[in-house]
Amino acid sequence: MVHRVLVSPEARDVIDQLREQNGPLLFHQSGGCCDGSAPMCFARGELLLDDNDVWIGEIHGCPFLMSNDQFEYWKHTQLTVGITRGRGSSFSLEIPLGIRFIIRSRLFTDEELAQLPPVRKGSEVA
Repeated sequence: MVHRVLVSPEARDVIDQLREQNGPLLFHQSGGCCDGSAPMCFARGELLLDDNDVWIGEIHGCPFLMSNDQFEYWKHTQLTVGITRGRGSSFSLEIPLGIRFIIRSRLFTDEELAQLPPVRKGSEVA
């Protein structure tokens, strides 16, 4: 099965640490405000989701969503969540650790596009 979003081993370790501190987590791909276009990590229930958000997959047991408008631009792209040193200027939970989540991307092949699972509305994930 082809996944729309993946996670690096280093990011998995950070997710484990954040989950231990904050409980269940959720990721939402920022659309460019404040810290650019970055994956943001929240405690589940801290971000209100609705039908303007789409679930594109799970990373290390955490739902990963983005706005429907942004998804229209990125629907042909596989995302990989990683980390980098340095503080971002977002509200994401990893910022106090002196690191931030980042996205690396690549285009799907035609064969992969045909194998992608459907996305779901954010209100179905909340």
